[in-house]
Amino acid sequence: MASIKGKRILVTGGAGFIGSHIVEALSADNEVLVIDDLTTGKRGNLEGMDAEVIVASVRDAEKVRSAMEGVDYVFHHAAIASVPKSVDDPIASNQVNVCGTLRVLNEARAAKVRKVVFASSSAVYGNTPSDLKREEDLPDPISPYAVTKLTGELYCRNFWLNYGLPTCSLRYFNVYGPRQDPSSDYAAVVPRFISAARAGKPLTIFGDGEQTRDFIFVRDVVRANILAALDEGHNGEAFNIACQERVSVNQLASLVLMEMGLREEGMIEHRAERKGDVRHSLADIGKARRDLGFVPAYDIRKGLSLTMASRG
Repeated sequence: MASIKGKRILVTGGAGFIGSHIVEALSADNEVLVIDDLTTGKRGNLEGMDAEVIVASVRDAEKVRSAMEGVDYVFHHAAIASVPKSVDDPIASNQVNVCGTLRVLNEARAAKVRKVVFASSSAVYGNTPSDLKREEDLPDPISPYAVTKLTGELYCRNFWLNYGLPTCSLRYFNVYGPRQDPSSDYAAVVPRFISAARAGKPLTIFGDGEQTRDFIFVRDVVRANILAALDEGHNGEAFNIACQERVSVNQLASLVLMEMGLREEGMIEHRAERKGDVRHSLADIGKARRDLGFVPAYDIRKGLSLTMASRG
């Protein structure tokens, strides 16, 4: 299995859900620094991990510049990672997701970092008509969040083309796993469903529930990040990171209730569809498989079981 050892690594948003799993995977064998303003990230996510935490925004030039000194790899996950929140406040999303990304790239260039791996999103595809979302599809972002992620990708490509900074963008589909916060109004569907089921409350589905998603377990995402960092032949490119498995929100609800040993009757309620939500999302992961050697190890049932077994 590909691994990184003996390096200095910066994880932006490292106290968040995905970022903390990257820190966990790399901190034992590397010097790891975290930049996180703790708006949504939590110190508790890093409990027991050997990492230096810098409480700051990625928009803070001085803090980012200082943290970047001597860094080999940057995993850039700091973001306002919510479609509904971006619809409510597009300016805030742009400031963090676009201006913050530009700051990270600029300081990484100055520090001569080996590679920046950028956390992008399947949201860049929007409601493209193709059944499988492929990297060569024309993007059609339908939310401010999606626009910010596509802009980040373009900046990553431009910093490779213009300055020779090695970069890579990973288009995450629906990531889930331990330490994913269910409490926010903007929380992802998997932790919301699990939290509701544990409390014996109905699972809320926005719309008819027939919208489909390609869910990917967080440990697979961590492995994709490591593979992308070590890859030297595909700089400036974007890759789909998913399972290539279509699951409807209704099916997901059934799986969660089944795992908890609960009946569906009276445990599912539907509400109005949310603005900016994509109807169908399914990845073609052939490029990541071919060029990065990425093969997901966890299907939705295995990943859900591990997630629900964890209280973290």
